[in-house]
Amino acid sequence: MSNWSKQKRLETTINGELPDRVPVALWRHWPGDDQDAQALAAAHLKWQQDYDWDILKVGPASSYSVVDWGVQDKWVGHIEGTREYIHRPIQQPEDWMKLQPLDPGQGMLATQLEALRLVKEAVGDTVPVLATIFAPLSQAKHLADNEPMLSHMRSQPELFRQGQETIVESTLRFIEAAKKIGIDGIFYAIQHARYPLLSREEYEIWGRPYDHQILNAVQDCWLNMVHLHSTDVMFDLVAEYPVQLLNWHDRETGISLADGLPQIKGAASGGIDHWTLHQESPENTRAEAKDAIEQTNGRRLLLGTGCVAMTTTPLRNIRALRESVGR
Repeated sequence: MSNWSKQKRLETTINGELPDRVPVALWRHWPGDDQDAQALAAAHLKWQQDYDWDILKVGPASSYSVVDWGVQDKWVGHIEGTREYIHRPIQQPEDWMKLQPLDPGQGMLATQLEALRLVKEAVGDTVPVLATIFAPLSQAKHLADNEPMLSHMRSQPELFRQGQETIVESTLRFIEAAKKIGIDGIFYAIQHARYPLLSREEYEIWGRPYDHQILNAVQDCWLNMVHLHSTDVMFDLVAEYPVQLLNWHDRETGISLADGLPQIKGAASGGIDHWTLHQESPENTRAEAKDAIEQTNGRRLLLGTGCVAMTTTPLRNIRALRESVGR
């Protein structure tokens, strides 16, 4: 057993030096439990107790930031742990103007802050805790669905911008409240920096400025991670973001860890395809873990998946991933 703290291991990794072992972390959704602060905290603490991850990324429902604006959703059994949307409050472009910044002390935002507080209180400084923050475009997608959102963005940009600015204001308020709890950083999920959803020019206008605004608000945290979702991503636009870790689908995008590392500032997070992890046998998970460590020479790597682990992933595969770096 190493006597290195998780913080020392991660800081060494981010700085490009050789840690005592490669850090490892896995995260997933917690459907049903994610509607209740105590249940969500308990799920994460058990997850940490079982596997001793180097980072504990607290995973709310993807709708958590928009429920208080009137989104309704339900859990119907998707293996990724995502919920089905049954009502979205934004139907017309004019509806963006009706959004008001939310109070993080109320409703679902308060539930998520309480879950973060319970987790942080239980682990203290022994495990870095990250709060999940969805990019404003992702929140807008949850409010209106993707096609209507993009249509409003293109046909009524001024109305849409007003909505985006309200979403950003709400997000910044939530982050400030989470920082008071003592989070170590945020996990910032970006879902629209990809073709053909948006053009590069559109992301420059509608994505990057808000991304920077939010990431600037957490520069006093020591451990921030960007998750660049899906394939056909605008990797170079996000690669220079001021964060310690960049997580992307390295096995699916054609941008390997070895390709991505020279382009980013801190360390890469990934190495295992979440579908590989979901297979019956752990054999391919072990092979991908070995390959990821070889690609990076065991430096600047947080070993894990390019996206969430499925809720139905075999536990022996999770154990194999965790054991692939030693204790």
